[in-house]
Amino acid sequence: MSILSILLGSVMVANIALAFTIIFLERKNASSTWAWLMVLFFIPVLGFILYWIVGRSLTGKKIFKLDKVSKLGIEKEVNEQLEILKRNELKYKLEELNPYKELFYLHLKNSGAIYSQNNEVDLFIDGEDKFSALIRDMEQAKDHIHLLYYIVRHDQLGKRIADVLIKKAREGVEVRFLFDDFGSRLLSKQFIRRLEAAGVQVAQFFPSRFPKISLRINFRNHRKLAIIDGKIGYIGGFNIGDEYLGRSEKFGYWRDTHLRVMGDAVKMMQMRFILDWNQASPRKVKYNERYFVGGDYGDIGMQIVSSGPDHQWEQIKYGYIKMILSAKEYVYIQTPYFIPDDSLMDALRIAALSGVKIKIMIPNKPDHPFVYWATLSHVGELLNEGAEVYLYQNGFLHAKTIVVDGKLSSVGTANIDVRSFRLNFEVNAFIYDPKFALRLVKIFEDDIKLSTQMTKSLYQKRSIVIRFKESISRLLSPIL
Repeated sequence: MSILSILLGSVMVANIALAFTIIFLERKNASSTWAWLMVLFFIPVLGFILYWIVGRSLTGKKIFKLDKVSKLGIEKEVNEQLEILKRNELKYKLEELNPYKELFYLHLKNSGAIYSQNNEVDLFIDGEDKFSALIRDMEQAKDHIHLLYYIVRHDQLGKRIADVLIKKAREGVEVRFLFDDFGSRLLSKQFIRRLEAAGVQVAQFFPSRFPKISLRINFRNHRKLAIIDGKIGYIGGFNIGDEYLGRSEKFGYWRDTHLRVMGDAVKMMQMRFILDWNQASPRKVKYNERYFVGGDYGDIGMQIVSSGPDHQWEQIKYGYIKMILSAKEYVYIQTPYFIPDDSLMDALRIAALSGVKIKIMIPNKPDHPFVYWATLSHVGELLNEGAEVYLYQNGFLHAKTIVVDGKLSSVGTANIDVRSFRLNFEVNAFIYDPKFALRLVKIFEDDIKLSTQMTKSLYQKRSIVIRFKESISRLLSPIL
């Protein structure tokens, strides 16, 4: 028997064993299972490698352990608020929000997302504005600075952030800096050593055993959070890097959405950071009231909702669906990737066919080709139901926002795709405030002026090559 025959036989045995694992042990959803079986069948060797890198689940390997100590006081407050909602006794500052109590309950019950309505929110759509505000707040910190980002670059912006952290740490401020190991895989050791030498506590989320080489691109911490003195919180889409200031030759201007929050919602952002930090770092943070200051700064209602592969439910996706199905007039969506599963696609389809105006804006510039063609395929399908689709032309659109009827909105880190809903750790702010929602509507309408509309007739004229790319990408979309 030749070596080639032995090798081929080994590959077939490995493929069969892997197929058995996918079908009977990991219990993936049907579309994902068929996609992986197709990859294993048509490209057995490469398919095996791809599955090892991106396909494995967390089954039997808990990388995330909830720190019960850090949740002291929160679980009691969650249960108290659930009882108030059940008795229909929650007092809203705005009575027009009363119809959305089921959405409050959904997030409270399944994500422990306490509803607060004493928040003030600043909105940023430009990186220079966002990071100028963040740096200014960090420079004024008195007690602690907590940062969590998916991508951190060792470039001009990265150095500016590091300089501030080092300065504050030397002044005696507690500084903790958490980043995702895969997203920030190009971050230099020099950058990290410089922070640690100044007293900054640094941790990596889900680090690889091999420095700079991560074979696990799933289960990444895609969250972007900053909490200063327990009073100010930042949440949204901007990572740390010059490209997010619009200095990328490839993408040009970077259009994103980020929030600066003051109020009790910051407590939930702090909770999220501490849980993530305690998973990643041996230097655990214990509950302390000084981390949970909050305060009464405004009248905006908000819930901070987390989701990830450590949870049974896809909380952020469920929130999106509930918002869409509550719409009476319109749903506006901005997202860099639009690869919804059947449940979210059906919610949009039902809304559109019920007379709700659906407007979706995606970037015209792809940063991941397969994802881009799969996105075009899905938005193209919604054109048949009357949805309006816009391609943003003024650089790269990275915002992840949803607005419903000028009353509800969501801003955060979750894209509309399987990766955000099931595979990555995400966090979104669900905001209950008409004035804020209308600000997002105005921004959307301004962005339309910088976009081209994809009409049904234009979409039907796409070339055979594009149709082929869309078909293949859509077929593989459950594993992208």
